[in-house]
Amino acid sequence: MQEVALPWVEKYRPSSLTDLVAHEDIISVLTKLIDSDKLPHLLLYGPPGTGKTSTIIAMAKKMYGEKKYKGMVLELNASDERGIDVVRNQIREFAGTRQLFSSGTKLILLDECDAMTNDAQFALRRIIEKYSRDTRFCLICNYVSKIIPALQSRCTRFRFAPLASHQIKSRLLEVAAAENVKTTDEGVSAILDLAHGDMRRVMNLLQSTSMAYPLVNESNVYLCSGSPMPNDMETIYNSLLNDNLSTCVDKVGSMSKEKGYALQDIIKDLTTLVLATEIEGEVLGDILDGMSNVEHQLGVGTDEGLQLRALVGVFVKARCDMGA
Repeated sequence: MQEVALPWVEKYRPSSLTDLVAHEDIISVLTKLIDSDKLPHLLLYGPPGTGKTSTIIAMAKKMYGEKKYKGMVLELNASDERGIDVVRNQIREFAGTRQLFSSGTKLILLDECDAMTNDAQFALRRIIEKYSRDTRFCLICNYVSKIIPALQSRCTRFRFAPLASHQIKSRLLEVAAAENVKTTDEGVSAILDLAHGDMRRVMNLLQSTSMAYPLVNESNVYLCSGSPMPNDMETIYNSLLNDNLSTCVDKVGSMSKEKGYALQDIIKDLTTLVLATEIEGEVLGDILDGMSNVEHQLGVGTDEGLQLRALVGVFVKARCDMGA
């Protein structure tokens, strides 16, 4: 039977603390807590792909070892299992039962717990209180504001910031060498720019580009990601700053159709270009406000062609204000 190839995200997921490439201060604190047997309930939060789940799994394997890990750790993805029944049944059952041949504190990992309903979070609060003697809970989320204050106050919080480029680059080159992927410096830089500190996105971009093309260079990375090419963004930005309304709408619209660019991606990259340009404070504020309104309208499902005209209108008005 042919073995199924693992996605590189899972194949190269860190399995021990030495494999982790960032957040040395958080790892140091957690290691001290584990070694002194004083691990509190934890709340790990931060952007996707910054190592929250990998860190706590590596910590759990250090605590229990490979043999005891399955019996002492319960992993749940709360975005799939987020109802109150899961909290009342699965979590309570695991927290309330004693292991026959294992002693020590059990660990419950709740990934993506910001997707849990408020009722489930309130039920979880009571279970955390009831079983604190023998069980520790680790809540993992992207948005800490979606966790009720009653849960936040019961946990020690750690924020995982986006990874720095030099931290990502070393792991990227290591995986590329292991998989015999040919890369260029421009291709590696393009992956780092598009990832925005998200290691999961780095691995997915590297794997998809290597599968589609024999060489991971800048143009191939952008083609695989679907993001606008930097030189195309320069063309669009120059058109917005110089062409009249109808010419700009035609130029940007035709480029988007030919190359498959989404207007939301164009707006995201335009923000970087606008902020890098010297524009008067009041006019800059109007441009950013107008772009945010267009992005919001796109998010609620408004017609993209209509919003393209609104985006061009924002820049035409800004040019009039600067001229005045």
